Amino acid sequence: MPDKLLPGLAHLQNLHPLVVHFPIALLLAAAALYLVAALLSNQALTSAAWWMLILGALGAIASAATGLYAQDGVMVAPSVRDALLNHHMHLMVAVTVLAAVLAAWAMAARPMPRRARWLFLVGLIVTCLLMVRGADYGGRMVYDYNAGGDACGQPIDFSK
Repeated sequence: MPDKLLPGLAHLQNLHPLVVHFPIALLLAAAALYLVAALLSNQALTSAAWWMLILGALGAIASAATGLYAQDGVMVAPSVRDALLNHHMHLMVAVTVLAAVLAAWAMAARPMPRRARWLFLVGLIVTCLLMVRGADYGGRMVYDYNAGGDACGQPIDFSK
């Protein structure tokens, strides 16, 4: 039944690709909305940003968990593992920790901290920058070195 409903699912090596895009979108949107809300003093945007941050942090936890669980089974050459996968993993674990800390801070001072508000916003921006860099490593593994499927033979050695 699942093969007929979601035929692409049968080709995945692990569940990580199913969850990674949610925290990327949610955390980027949370940072953008928090910045605009702070500039405009808009409570509705702050509330929307709060929900996106909470959901983005939960998504980051799910994404990191599925990625860590899957890392040993990712079929890439050792050179790709050293040049891309390890950097991707370290950056995304850092993003998950930062997102969880920022979400906890936002929950404690719901919906956005008043004290050290700009530090909170800078933390969101840093989190997003690290996430974009980490996602770039992940994307390179998938699209340059076929880490997400069986479109071509393995292993493909790292080459820039």
